[in-house]
Amino acid sequence: MDAQEKIRAQVTANPVVLYMKGTPQFPQCGFSSVAAQILKACGVNNYVSVDVLSDPEIREGIKTYANWPTIPQLYINGEFVGGADIMREMYQNGELQKMLPKAA
Repeated sequence: MDAQEKIRAQVTANPVVLYMKGTPQFPQCGFSSVAAQILKACGVNNYVSVDVLSDPEIREGIKTYANWPTIPQLYINGEFVGGADIMREMYQNGELQKMLPKAA
């Protein structure tokens, strides 16, 4: 399975997926930390996080998958939402909370 297939499988099999540097408990960059904090503030505790630093193929592949050059990247129900800045804006105006699955 190549990186694109692996990413497609991850985002379609899980309601909420966050590609980030590090983990939600130990983020390795400020933007990844912000993204994890936003999900926590939305009450989302059960989501899949993928540490791109531990998998170079995924790290490069995720940039191609969404045609988005930066990490973190949030996917909800298989759809690309955006990075930390977009997540922050959507959280502040209430859009993100409406998009997130209630059971997540």
